[in-house]
Amino acid sequence: MKIYIAASWKHQHAVEMLTNELEKRGHTILSWLREGRPEEAFLSKLDLDNFIKSPEGREVFEFCINSVKSADLLIYIGPSGCDAWAEIGMGHGLGKPIFGLLAKSEDVGMMRHMIKEWFSSVVSLLDAVDEFEKR
Repeated sequence: MKIYIAASWKHQHAVEMLTNELEKRGHTILSWLREGRPEEAFLSKLDLDNFIKSPEGREVFEFCINSVKSADLLIYIGPSGCDAWAEIGMGHGLGKPIFGLLAKSEDVGMMRHMIKEWFSSVVSLLDAVDEFEKR
């Protein structure tokens, strides 16, 4: 099953760990981390705004859009910002099933209903992905 994980850059390590676990279970992860890791945008003189405006930034944007379109399932890791929520909104509009990993500090209002099911632990999320695939 193809899965896209929508999350903030601040969750890089969580995305990497979840990606590894899902791949061990046989899933294909459409990984924006692998597609374009603009660490140089955060660590060098090139700032994030310049990266976003660059051809490389546009390529990462296109990858994310196309991944949301082609994924069988989306997973949201909270709390995340406007980019991840834009991806969730797009996925919801396309009728994609969306699972969410709830964070205690998640600050979202009515749009939380775009998430099909919320999970409070990674273990329960992984179990739900396994069950979803069986359907």
